[in-house]
Amino acid sequence: MTEADPGPRAPVLSVRGLSKTYDRRSAVQALDFDALPGEVLGLVGPNGAGKTTTLRMIAGILVPDAGSVSVGGCDLVREPVAAKRRLALVPDNPQLFEQLTVMEHLDFTARVYGVPAWRGDADRLLAELELADRADSLADELSRGMRQKLALACALLHRPDLLLLDEPLTGLDPRGIRTLFDAVRRRAAEGAAVVLSSHLLGQIEGLCSHVLIVRTGRRVFAGSKEALRDRFPELGPDASLEELFFHATEGPAPAAGAVGG
Repeated sequence: MTEADPGPRAPVLSVRGLSKTYDRRSAVQALDFDALPGEVLGLVGPNGAGKTTTLRMIAGILVPDAGSVSVGGCDLVREPVAAKRRLALVPDNPQLFEQLTVMEHLDFTARVYGVPAWRGDADRLLAELELADRADSLADELSRGMRQKLALACALLHRPDLLLLDEPLTGLDPRGIRTLFDAVRRRAAEGAAVVLSSHLLGQIEGLCSHVLIVRTGRRVFAGSKEALRDRFPELGPDASLEELFFHATEGPAPAAGAVGG
């Protein structure tokens, strides 16, 4: 092995056999996948495929019925505090404190995570996310898109190794989407792993380096976009993520154990 070849990288996120059932209905079934440093993993699937449930289990909000989650080498069950300190989740509808200002949200987040000398980082995040002029605005004065960007700023303040984004484009205008994408690319370039769930396949295609397709709670495919195209050569080398997605999900539902990728 040479100096230029550091060898295999350890996953930031490792999910094995993750399962969750609601009222006898399986939402997630024996899900396996990894996310490596620098990867932006697009978590895609039809409505009801288990995407949000998967993200909430990874974040420790929901308790899985079976399986394991490891974040930065810390098992979420055995080392919950250490694992959660390494991740951040931005849900599809962030719940903010309506009577706190934008900067007070970042102050609160810094206290929760024990971030020292946080003010400089907070100012930089607000500038990066185009919220600097709203630092003293109350949360209930913000538009839907601004609330989304504030939630992202809070998520990034403690510099997580794993960033989870559930439908993050909701409420963002084209400029806001570009700002969010730039922020995600910067964190991936710095070595974070990002898992992003979205229905807007055409918009996230250029952002994601890897794809996890789920259907009825099972993995249909996990890997790079190039590997996904190789799996369906009949669609041609220029097939879009949307074309590949429909091809992968409109056949028979995956059977137990049939989790290619």
